[in-house]
Amino acid sequence: MYILFLVILVSLVYFFASLGLYIFQRDLLYHPTENNYDGDKLTVNIQEVKIVTDDNIDLLAWYHNKDINKFKTILFLHGNAGSLENRIHKINHFEDMNINFLLLSWRGFSGNKGKPTEKGLYQDARSAVKWLVKQGVIEENIIIYGESLGTGITTEIAQNKNFAGIILETPFTSMVAAGKSKYPIFPIKLLLKDKYESDKKIKNIKSPVLIMHGEEDQIVPFWMGEKMFQMANEPKYSYFTKFDDHMMEYDENLVLELKKFIKSLN
Repeated sequence: MYILFLVILVSLVYFFASLGLYIFQRDLLYHPTENNYDGDKLTVNIQEVKIVTDDNIDLLAWYHNKDINKFKTILFLHGNAGSLENRIHKINHFEDMNINFLLLSWRGFSGNKGKPTEKGLYQDARSAVKWLVKQGVIEENIIIYGESLGTGITTEIAQNKNFAGIILETPFTSMVAAGKSKYPIFPIKLLLKDKYESDKKIKNIKSPVLIMHGEEDQIVPFWMGEKMFQMANEPKYSYFTKFDDHMMEYDENLVLELKKFIKSLN
């Protein structure tokens, strides 16, 4: 009798834990108010612009136009936490890379209306590409740069396109695999709404790819970056470091790799 009671109790706990994961999964996945990097002053000139999505949501973005006719343009798609200000330490380095850039903030982030979902973020990114094209930037001169969660959006919108290049910083293979690594006892594939299956899409990317990942990443396992690199088409390049965690160090070595990759696209 005691064993039966224990089995029922454990089953109920497991059921309600699974139910909680299902109900609150997007709160666990998206963290728009988290301050995940702070302290840098903006040293590059930016223009605040508004990008309107197809479902009529206004998105805040930062635009730096050095010369769209002379230089490539980076569309930077950030990760699942924080605001545009949390990426200042990265875009400050873009100034001396002879590059234009558009740094996009997702729906539900940086004061934008709406709630983040996989489908919605794909729409946001495609709207940013359309906005750049309206400014006179041809797709062949756009580099899509995805950071963490942004790599999942990047692999989606880069499929079967002729973008100048693709940069994936700390990419995951799929959100299902990432979820299983964090919650191994739960049926993540059944519970998950936003799957971001990058491993099924990377082969559809024909643009040159640079993949960056640190072995000490405690959020996205390093093996995922390695696997994404293995599956990517040529030409492909890697920047794998031994000591970087999920927030990769924007040091001289990383910046040099970015410069080399961008230069190779000319």
